[in-house]
Amino acid sequence: MTGDESELFWAEMAGVKPLEQGDKVFNPEANSVTQAQLSRRAAAEANEYLDRMPTDPALFKPMAPDDPVSFKRQGVQDQVFKNLRLGKYKHPTILDLRGMRLRDAKEALVNGMLAAFGREERCVLLIHGKGLGNKPYPALIKSAVSSWLPQLDEVMGFHSALKEEGGNGAMYVMLAKSQAQKDAARETHHKGSGFR
Repeated sequence: MTGDESELFWAEMAGVKPLEQGDKVFNPEANSVTQAQLSRRAAAEANEYLDRMPTDPALFKPMAPDDPVSFKRQGVQDQVFKNLRLGKYKHPTILDLRGMRLRDAKEALVNGMLAAFGREERCVLLIHGKGLGNKPYPALIKSAVSSWLPQLDEVMGFHSALKEEGGNGAMYVMLAKSQAQKDAARETHHKGSGFR
């Protein structure tokens, strides 16, 4: 700074005093996420999924009404998937898409899966029906659902349900663990290890 700039700076700073320690305010609530923000984030995520999932039947791998369905994401343990296949996991949510139009079924599927994931549910029973009477595409909803589910990051796998819960007209859908569930599992498996 030149002498003139220095004088000008000090003239502008005249009367300014530093903040005292007690003047600092920290509001932890200001950094926390509000329910409205969470709702907007969930809606944006749902819209992103809906935009990338096709509703043109020509883009689905066609399935026969009695075909079993199965999908397992990499990293899912074989025993965990076997338990899913055998219907050993509780499924508090039952999502029934039978008789819906494709667009409505897609929206119900995305919203239902995201809601179940938000409630920290790990398994959903999804009833898609066999679609025996669908013209000109038999098993249309079943084919669509089998195409859409792998596009949801929250879905870890799915398999046709047991006969008493719908057989090839329904499926068990395994959802990913939430961060809280991962932390709890890590803590559970960590106990007893380490220094004594």
